[in-house]
Amino acid sequence: MKMNGNEIRPGNVIQHKGGLWVAVKTQHVKPGKGGAFAQVELKNLIDGTKLNERFRSSQTVERVRLEQSDYQFLYKEGDMLVFMNLESYEQIEIAEDFLDDRAAFLQDGMQVKVESHEGKPIAISLPDQVALEVSETEPVVKGQTATSSYKPAILENGIRVMVPPFVGHGEKIIVDTNELTYVRRAE
Repeated sequence: MKMNGNEIRPGNVIQHKGGLWVAVKTQHVKPGKGGAFAQVELKNLIDGTKLNERFRSSQTVERVRLEQSDYQFLYKEGDMLVFMNLESYEQIEIAEDFLDDRAAFLQDGMQVKVESHEGKPIAISLPDQVALEVSETEPVVKGQTATSSYKPAILENGIRVMVPPFVGHGEKIIVDTNELTYVRRAE
């Protein structure tokens, strides 16, 4: 599907310079001289490289539609993660480093969305928030809870996050998987 260069929005996937790119940031610029253009920060979906491009409204780009499927995380085998398609029950293996730090948030049976282009997985969306137990943190110091300072904590999956002073060892907390930050205590 063709679209004008000034219609590119963050999250759009386009075909550009022989590769698949996702728009990370867009800024529309109207200089005093010359025509308006969109300054777009692109990230390559295959190797993660970044690129800044200018698109004029007269330019057209090819917008790519990705197929989205629901998958369930089954298990980790070596450095490969095994997922099962919830409709066809077909299993796929994806390298653990494809997810970077977020692979630590995978839990048995977790449902994820896999976006693919021509049958090749491009991106995996985890749930926005997961509940995890705090395995290590500093003890609460009396009187320290009044301040808004955060303290480091290590979660059961080995990820390090900053938590409020009132969160202690063994407590379950909700963590944002995109920002790797504390959200709230789990019920």
